Amino acid sequence: MLAAPLTAPLAARAADDPAVGVVRTLYTSFETALKGGPGDVRTRAAAIGATLTETIDFPAMARVAVGPTWKGFSPEQQGALTEAFGQYFIATYATRLRQAAGGTFTVNPESEARGANRLVQSEAANADGDSSQVDYLVGPGNRIQDIYLNGNVSEVAALRGSFADPLKAGGADELLKFLRERTAVMLAAKPAP
Repeated sequence: MLAAPLTAPLAARAADDPAVGVVRTLYTSFETALKGGPGDVRTRAAAIGATLTETIDFPAMARVAVGPTWKGFSPEQQGALTEAFGQYFIATYATRLRQAAGGTFTVNPESEARGANRLVQSEAANADGDSSQVDYLVGPGNRIQDIYLNGNVSEVAALRGSFADPLKAGGADELLKFLRERTAVMLAAKPAP
C-alpha cells in the first residue's frame, strides 16, 4: 500500500535511519492487517498488536499521558496501568485503521533530530485520496514516544486530556477501569456494513 515502490537509494537511506525503519515496520503491520479488507476491530488489533508493542514505548507514553500523579502510584498500579494503556492504544489504532482501508502510507526516508529523539514524517491517505500528515517522535531506544497529527496534535497530550476526569474521580483505580472498559467497547464493535 505504499504510494510508490522504493528505489534502491531511498531504501538504503531508510535502512541507515533506524527511526524511519521503526515507522516502516509499523506501517507494514497496518498494510498486512488491511489486506483482506477492513474486517473487525478485534481482528485488526490481533494483526497489529505485537508490532505496536514492539515499536511503541507504552511505558513512557503512559507515564507522560498520566502526568505528575504517576509518581504517586505504586509499582503495581503503574504496571497495571501500563498494560491496560497498551491494550487501549492497540484497540484505538485498530479502530482508526478502518479509515485507511484501500489507502496508502508514505514515509519520508530521512528523519529529523529533535534533541535526543528523531522525528519521522509520514502521510496516511484513505481510499478516496484524503490524506493527513502523521509524524512520529522516536526515542533514543528506537521506540515511538509520541505521534503528531498534521504536525502539531500530540497523541500523548490528547490522551492526557482523556485521562483527566478518571484520574480526578478515583486516581489509578478509576483510570484502570476507564482504560479496560473503553478497550472492551472498541474490541466488541461490529464491522460497518
